[in-house]
Amino acid sequence: MALSWNEIRDRALAFSKDWADASSEAADAKSFWDAFFQVFGISRRRQAAFEVPVKKAAGEDGYIDLLWKGVLLVEHKSRGRNLDRAFRQALDYFPGLDEHHLPQYVLVSDFARFRLYDLDEQTEHEFALADLSKNIRLFGFMAGYQTRSFGVEDPVNVRAAEQLGRLHDLLKATGYGGHALELYLVRLLFCLFAEDTGIFERRQFVDYLESRTSADGADLGMHLAQLFQVLDTPPERRQSTLDMQLAEFPYVNGRLFAEMLPLASFDSAMRRQLLECGGLDWSRISPAIFGSLFQSIMDEQARRNLGAHYTTEANILKALRPLFLDELQAEFGKIRMRRDRRRLEAFHRKLAAIRILDPACGCGNFLVIAYRELRLLELEVLRELYKDRESGFLDVEGIVFLDVDQFYGIEIEEFPAQIAQVALWLMDHQMNLRVQEEFGQYFIRLPLARAPHIQHGNALTSDWAALVPPAELTYIVGNPPFVGAKFLDAEQRAELAAIFHDTPSAGLLDYVACWYRKAAEYMRANPAIRSAFVSTNSITQGEQVGVLWSDLSRFELQIHFAHRTFQWTSEARGKAAVHCVIIGFGAIEARAKWIYEYEHVQGEPQAMEVSRINPYLADAPDVFLSKRSIPLCDVPAIGIGNKPIDGGHYLFSDEEKARFIKVEPASAKWFRRWLGADEFINGWQRWCLWLGDCSPEELRQLPECLKRVEAVRQYRLASKSPPTRRLAETPTRFHVENMPSGSYLLIPEVSSERRVYIPLGFLGPETLCSNLVKIVPNATLYHFGVLTSMMHMAWVRAVCGRLESRYRYSAGIVYNNFPWPEPAESRIPAIEQAAQAVLDARAAHPAATLADLYDPRTMPSGLLEAHRRLDRAVDLAYGKSSFTSEAARVAFLFERYQTLTSLLPKAGKAARKKARTTAAAGKGRSPRS
Repeated sequence: MALSWNEIRDRALAFSKDWADASSEAADAKSFWDAFFQVFGISRRRQAAFEVPVKKAAGEDGYIDLLWKGVLLVEHKSRGRNLDRAFRQALDYFPGLDEHHLPQYVLVSDFARFRLYDLDEQTEHEFALADLSKNIRLFGFMAGYQTRSFGVEDPVNVRAAEQLGRLHDLLKATGYGGHALELYLVRLLFCLFAEDTGIFERRQFVDYLESRTSADGADLGMHLAQLFQVLDTPPERRQSTLDMQLAEFPYVNGRLFAEMLPLASFDSAMRRQLLECGGLDWSRISPAIFGSLFQSIMDEQARRNLGAHYTTEANILKALRPLFLDELQAEFGKIRMRRDRRRLEAFHRKLAAIRILDPACGCGNFLVIAYRELRLLELEVLRELYKDRESGFLDVEGIVFLDVDQFYGIEIEEFPAQIAQVALWLMDHQMNLRVQEEFGQYFIRLPLARAPHIQHGNALTSDWAALVPPAELTYIVGNPPFVGAKFLDAEQRAELAAIFHDTPSAGLLDYVACWYRKAAEYMRANPAIRSAFVSTNSITQGEQVGVLWSDLSRFELQIHFAHRTFQWTSEARGKAAVHCVIIGFGAIEARAKWIYEYEHVQGEPQAMEVSRINPYLADAPDVFLSKRSIPLCDVPAIGIGNKPIDGGHYLFSDEEKARFIKVEPASAKWFRRWLGADEFINGWQRWCLWLGDCSPEELRQLPECLKRVEAVRQYRLASKSPPTRRLAETPTRFHVENMPSGSYLLIPEVSSERRVYIPLGFLGPETLCSNLVKIVPNATLYHFGVLTSMMHMAWVRAVCGRLESRYRYSAGIVYNNFPWPEPAESRIPAIEQAAQAVLDARAAHPAATLADLYDPRTMPSGLLEAHRRLDRAVDLAYGKSSFTSEAARVAFLFERYQTLTSLLPKAGKAARKKARTTAAAGKGRSPRS
């Protein structure tokens, strides 16, 4: 057992006194350093060697005064000698050392002074022999008390993943794979971590491999198998004839080493790779990101199919803090202010009673960080409880209540499930080191008496209550797979259908919706449970809202907090990024509700306390928009553009059109300008060869056109879709044809979220539109004005679907559900005039594209002011002079939607007629050309 800091300090005082008067002639350096190691309760002879031969940088032979491989190099000089020169001499030995023998620390001394260099942290400390006791904590790496701050960006995390990944590849290439390989790597990881963090003695694992295995690696697998058995055997059950070096390893338990694995065969390269892994400082690895480390050695295709997205600590805390950490910290702060020991002890017991489930735990990131944060909070509680204690022995093990068995997880893949369990143990050990550091008492939980409850299985087909009864659980949190509805495989579709067996249109839902329904059913047995999931943002947009949240409404759940759409980044290689939301929910009213809004998806959130949060993550009434086939109000119908299904044979660029007409001049009259969202916004041209109105006799005189017709016919015949093959019977026609005879309004289906206003515009019948836009025939300036106003833009941002984070405008959800105003006749001309002013402001910049005009960085001031005047006119049409925020607009629109829709079922057509706007289709002014 390690010594306490008080014991080490007493030994350091005695050491300094004993060696204070030693001269360079009388003093024996070996005795000095043997005694120095004894200060920390360790044997120099077992850990380090004197006069180690080495080739210096210039190639000549040299001797290191003292080397503890991978840990410490000592260069000792006579009293009064230059320590700078001693340090340079120490560095001169480095080229002659194997990489995994390079030390982290260099200590130079002349009996009277010490100078300690930490090469990783790039720190330097110098002090006199007499002050050793005051600086003793600098030598925590010798005493087994070393604590580190570790960060996700620490390069050692990447090197560790790559080194272990190479070992994985070498083993797999020899035919050692599957479950055995995965568990083997987990065990090696534990051993590497253990010897750098005080679970084992420093370098105990690597020293055993170096000293007992042959250079060709032939016997390495045998020695590792024996070591794994020893680690799983209590000391009293080990053979008395066991090799002494093996017998010194501690009993680990926890069933990590219980299973008998096939013997692995190593060669020299594999042995060298394992020793290279041992050369890293594994104390700097954060268990919280083990999932990210191991993602880099999982099969890439399998990972993509599983929808795994491993996550940054900052993003995980976005879920954990509002779910419970913020509330616990606030409660602790109040108790600490009152200095009430009884309440403090009760709060401590409350922390120990918390139980957390992650039903899609992966490598355990959420559970590990949750455990770390709770242990850090417990440490603050312990500081308060024992801050007035007298110095002396404190039973640290008896005062630490929190343990890994408070955490539960379900993971469909075996390897990540194993990593989750080990990561929690390793985080437990790192937190125990913090306790050691705080109270100066040795605290190692070995053997592992308790284990986290990580179940290898399918969370969607297993009974969560069998893993943890609802009455015992406090929180559910996690990051279920990010798989969109259109990308589900057959098994995932079957799972979704089984879970939502009683829900109409469930096929529209993303995979993550299954976890919401499972959690809702589970929480029925204990309404006090609070939950939070990171989710694809589409479950709060478009059609999915009406399907999912109307289904969940039967469970009477409330949204307690929500992070609106932001970019969820990964720490894994390649930095996978998706656009998501975080939703916290429960069955009991929350004391406070918070919406976290992002100005940019990659930015930081702004927290807003609100009174309610609806499924669109807005401070507004609960509304579930269903897909409507006709508008809610009396306005022109909206439709999609044309859908050729032509394999691109009828579409031309300017250059392609010119070449075609040069070959066949008579084809020129059949070309029509072709616009999709991209062409409309960015101002580039394409052309469509429209032959649907070309008579048979004329078409037969156009051989080049006939070639295109035949190419389209063959393209359709080759389709696997029967309806598309039937279209081959009419190859000059489009699958969808929408060609207004008069002017119409174009609305891009997809537009950048950076734009405050989505660019809309009027077009004439000479232009054909693709199916990537929506068109509104018979639209007037009044309709254009309302649709391009801030009121409609706020509605779009609140309810539309998204492509990543870009707006995806829809007819059934956005346009047909939009609650139009009911303005007095006198208000309509003001909107029309303001709408025309917007078009005129655009026309003042004929060389600019709509992308130029509506980029927030380049939008002309005249156009911006025209839009603001239009916004005021539309606001007045709704009976409002202004709104304090976009959130207020959205709340107003949802309330108006509720008012309009509440009339429909009661009085049918009569009520609907009452709800119509006076700006009927076809009425009002048209735009000036």
